[in-house]
Amino acid sequence: MIFYIGCDIISAIESMEGYGVYTFDEFEFESGAVLKDVKVEYFLTGTPKYDGEGNITNMVLYFHGFNGDYSSINENYILMAEDNVLSREDYFFVSITSLGLPSSCSPSTTGLKHAFPTYTIKDRVNFKRQFLLENFKFKKILGFIGRSLGGFEIFTWACEFPDDMEFIIVVCSSFKTNGYRYVFSKGVGSIFDSADNFYDDIYSDSLSKMLVSVNMIIYTNMFPKDVFQKLSNDEIDVLMDDFVDEGLFVDPYDLKFRNDAILNFDVESKLHNIKAKSLIFASNSNVYFDYEFDTKPLKDLIKDSKIVLLDSDYDDYLDFNPCKLIGKDVGEFLNQFKK
Repeated sequence: MIFYIGCDIISAIESMEGYGVYTFDEFEFESGAVLKDVKVEYFLTGTPKYDGEGNITNMVLYFHGFNGDYSSINENYILMAEDNVLSREDYFFVSITSLGLPSSCSPSTTGLKHAFPTYTIKDRVNFKRQFLLENFKFKKILGFIGRSLGGFEIFTWACEFPDDMEFIIVVCSSFKTNGYRYVFSKGVGSIFDSADNFYDDIYSDSLSKMLVSVNMIIYTNMFPKDVFQKLSNDEIDVLMDDFVDEGLFVDPYDLKFRNDAILNFDVESKLHNIKAKSLIFASNSNVYFDYEFDTKPLKDLIKDSKIVLLDSDYDDYLDFNPCKLIGKDVGEFLNQFKK
């Protein structure tokens, strides 16, 4: 198994598996700002298939959530197992750490901190799209799969570049930031803005204290509605403390810019552009994404779409994996793309 990153195409004879970091000569933001030597973290797995002209025909791009990165694709291990609906023998997967995350290009790793260019969800799309165009030979991407914030990128890509893909699969996401999510992001943003030294050139203890407050607020979206009611206050304290401790390793500037991108997200007026066949999952108990307002309307807003409402009344909430619930629907949906 050999592939060459940095050439016009990544080629392989059989299955392809690999982690790497690629560097753009430059990347231009929607704002017009340009950064040089921009790093992109990626992971490849699966078996690429080719047409007579050498184009990859079975490429599937995975989109991670808010706190994820390229490795989040491993959460789909159940579906990607041999002979399952997303078997590595049938598909070639590309998973890219989004713009704004430290292992790719971010405020913290560039050293720009608060001077980093303000970016949008479309910038995150252009970031991944540029990576694919610079490194692979293909006529069309077979499909996109993602959840949560990854769904924001999928909807944006499908609206802005509707001829790029044949299908999209989105789990628990939305097409705009409004209502509860808008209030939530405004609240998180106000905490950052209230830090007197946020725009200083050095870190301070007060930034760490601010991160504690931010992560405690983010924790409110960690579990379905009914799960919080099942937990005792002592259990909530323990789980929240663990979450906050892990959150202290997240750079405050990376988090602030990501929150700002979410705050300004809205592709509702462009959903009619989507040509891809769409499978969209929602939960009846998700705190952050509401079925009635975020998913149900998509049936009328996206022409060729199927909506599936998941019953999230489960007991193993600390080790919950939505792949346990969506496999059958995903398999039936993907049958139409088998050649």
